[in-house]
Amino acid sequence: MGFFAFLLLGLIAGAIAKAILPGRQGGGWIATLILGVVGALLGGWLGSVIFDADINRFWSLQSWLLAIGGSLIVLVIYGALTGRKGARA
Repeated sequence: MGFFAFLLLGLIAGAIAKAILPGRQGGGWIATLILGVVGALLGGWLGSVIFDADINRFWSLQSWLLAIGGSLIVLVIYGALTGRKGARA
């Protein structure tokens, strides 16, 4: 997967993770991109270690699910570190 495809995957995965996770998360598009790319890296690494997953294709459902799952994990950790609560205002 190319560099720009990976950034696009991370941006979309981060946005989907923010939509799935309840509550208000701070950050704009840059924070979403960073969290999504880090989450895609984490999800891809965990998927390759645990499930022996092939994550080299952009249009693979497996790549997308691992990236979104990794982004959810990173978003929960980010929320715990920044002290964000799950309540909506």
